Amino acid sequence: MEEEVQFYIDDAKEKMEKAIIHLSNELIKLRAGKANPNMLDNIFVDYYGTSTALTQVASINTPDAKSLVIQPWEKKMIGPIEKAILGANIGVTPVNNGDVVRLNLPPLTEERRKLLVKTTRHEGENAKVSIRSARRDVIEEIKKIQKNGLAEDAAKTFEEKVEKLTDNFNRKVDEVLVKKEVEIMTV
Repeated sequence: MEEEVQFYIDDAKEKMEKAIIHLSNELIKLRAGKANPNMLDNIFVDYYGTSTALTQVASINTPDAKSLVIQPWEKKMIGPIEKAILGANIGVTPVNNGDVVRLNLPPLTEERRKLLVKTTRHEGENAKVSIRSARRDVIEEIKKIQKNGLAEDAAKTFEEKVEKLTDNFNRKVDEVLVKKEVEIMTV
């Protein structure tokens, strides 16, 4: 029975780790004052009638901290790339010079920085909800196993272990959020 409980705890730990990874991936997409190709991860281009990720039809480079250069592999893709960026509403207007699409990122205003911090905190809260959900699921399983014969003191020990695990992951979320907030608010 204890092996079964440990299996559920390991599963919960894996879910909590995935929540942290998801949070990190979501925060990478937020622009914090410098150009990052990951900002364009959610942009899809009409490629011969198929919705295709921008990264699959062009290379994306950062020549400096304030701009991105998108070099399509086929010249006739410049128009659809430009249209997709405008449609994505990322707050940047693409500039097309016939060979590449350039995105010049404007400096962040104080208001925009505060909005990004708010978005960051929202993403952090989503990660914490996922972590609490994993905790709830494993504690329910421990209670079911306890009804089937697991000793009460063993169940309490496992529940304490789950609580410590949850606290550790919530601290990790807070650390990631503080780091990103500092990055956003640094001018």
